[in-house]
Amino acid sequence: MQKTLRRYFPLFLLPTLLAFTVAFLIPFILGVYLSFTEFTTVTDAAWVGFSNYIKVFTANQDFLNALWFTIRFTVVSVVSVNLFAFLLALLLTRKIHGTNLFRTIFFMPNLLGGIVLGYIWQLMINGVLMYWGVDITFSAKYGFWGLVILMNWQMVGYMMVIYIAGLQNIPEDLSEAAAIDGASRWQELTRITIPMVMPSITICTFLTLTNSFKLFDQNLALTAGAPGRETAMLALDIYHTFYGRVGYEGIGQAKAVLFFLMVAAVAGLQLWLTRRKEVDA
Repeated sequence: MQKTLRRYFPLFLLPTLLAFTVAFLIPFILGVYLSFTEFTTVTDAAWVGFSNYIKVFTANQDFLNALWFTIRFTVVSVVSVNLFAFLLALLLTRKIHGTNLFRTIFFMPNLLGGIVLGYIWQLMINGVLMYWGVDITFSAKYGFWGLVILMNWQMVGYMMVIYIAGLQNIPEDLSEAAAIDGASRWQELTRITIPMVMPSITICTFLTLTNSFKLFDQNLALTAGAPGRETAMLALDIYHTFYGRVGYEGIGQAKAVLFFLMVAAVAGLQLWLTRRKEVDA
């Protein structure tokens, strides 16, 4: 059996490898190459070296402003989404009538598309702010907290389901033994529950971190970067640079490469840190 699997393994691997090469690897390599060129189409690219990367930081402050806004948004979103999702999971794993219904209700916002959510929340937030004679684009702080609220509303239910799966895998014997030993609820939470659900924490933190960092649809629909691009996140800034300015295609591509490297580095660091906790647990 093992010999047969080894013989046909390359055959089964080929379709996936081919799709990965055509859909990701070749476009990625081409994108890295184009970031070192000036171009309007792929066929007229002219090599300029690191000029585009220098212009990313010197031409204007848009990229740095978008980077700082994205970092602040990501930190707040990752903490708030995971905190609320974990608390909901704790509540909905207790023997309370109707928990399945509540799980379904909390999960449903994740099924809606980002553009749709953005416009829905724009209408609702503007409906509240109109009483003060302003809208969500009046100040960057309105756009920031609007995005945070939207992100929480969309992602909390999804993360909650993952946390519930982790909590349900904790052996009941551990909780019973802790109760017999006189452990408080807080001690049980910090010494048993959280260490035992670290795999779920790793997954949820990774998903919220990457989704927050590369948020685009909701940002475009909710504020479109207004006022004055103060609420533009990195993905939206790249979009504006690449498609909004003639002759800036190479700079937009350089931003995209830097964006990929930053997301990969942050996600890799997060996985390394949380997986160490899993081993310790």
